[in-house]
Parts: sequence; structure tokens; C-alpha cells
Amino acid sequence: MRRSTLRALKRAAELTRQNRFTEAVLVAEPVILAADRQESDEIRAWLIGHAAEFTDEKGAR
Repeated sequence: MRRSTLRALKRAAELTRQNRFTEAVLVAEPVILAADRQESDEIRAWLIGHAAEFTDEKGAR
């Protein structure tokens, strides 16, 4: 996964924890939509593996 994609996903997780969901989507959506098949699979795996970061105030960082 590209570093820029990972950075966007981490930022989206942080915004979601701050209840700034709309901003989180604005950050994450472009990189998700631009991803090729391989990167999409990596993004999916990252999201599954880091779901707590999107819901936990303290986060599983």
C-alpha cells in the first residue's frame, strides 16, 4: 500500500474517533476510489485489522 494511502486511512481513523465522520470520508474516499485491485485488497485488510481505531477513543495505535 502506498504511504499516502496509509496516511489517509490513519487520518480518517483519527477524524472518526473525534466524531468528524464527514471529514473522515472526504479524506479516505479519494484514495479508496483511486486504488487498483491489489491496493484495494490491502486497504480492505487494513480496515478489518484496524477497526478498533475507528471506534475506540483511546485507539489501538
